[in-house]
Amino acid sequence: MKVKYCIYLLFLLLPKFAIAEDIASIPTISALSNIAIAAIKKKIVVPDEAKVKITPQKLHSAQYIPSCLGPIKAKLASNRQIKRNNTVKITCDSPELDYPWQLFLSVRVDVLFPVIISQRLLGADHIIENTDVGIAYLEKSQLRGKQQNELSAVIGAKVKRRIPANTPLFDNHFCLICEGDIVTIIARTANLSIKTQGQALNEGNIGDNIQISNAHTQKTFNAVVTGVGQVQVRL
Repeated sequence: MKVKYCIYLLFLLLPKFAIAEDIASIPTISALSNIAIAAIKKKIVVPDEAKVKITPQKLHSAQYIPSCLGPIKAKLASNRQIKRNNTVKITCDSPELDYPWQLFLSVRVDVLFPVIISQRLLGADHIIENTDVGIAYLEKSQLRGKQQNELSAVIGAKVKRRIPANTPLFDNHFCLICEGDIVTIIARTANLSIKTQGQALNEGNIGDNIQISNAHTQKTFNAVVTGVGQVQVRL
């Protein structure tokens, strides 16, 4: 009988133990920052080639943070798309307060894109080599022109004007084919490829359409820049 009575008392006390397990605790500053970062990551859409840097505002250790009971919730303070500056609303139920506690945390989001930069000072008319350039990631607000993100797109190009070290290279800094250059013209059909020579009548970089004068016929036509000294036309 004593055993049965003890088991009966244990069952009566189980709900109290279960409630006691859900103990309120004060979240750490790093935990709140990570919760804000997770809320941003859940909503942000980033291009495949880009990187994202998420930086919550720094919370001071003296800032009041109550004990939280149950899950801490976080959501964007507005329904707009993620921008450079965002506000995350963090809330939780607290036994210390008669109402849910809330904190508005400012979060900066930098979307970084790969760009080619100069590794050293490059003078005008310099032909770009592998050791002259590298890849860096820059915030999209710093990209104020058409730029290349593949090193192969600039190797062999001619520098048009002086470029300081650690400067992003935009298309107006160099020309893969410059005006007056002798170029190889590749004309392709589905089953045939023909090569001939011509002269560039204006400058261009990978993917640009430029005017070419055929060296033999003197006719002019548009062609697409495909590499150093090389253009392509489709017949």
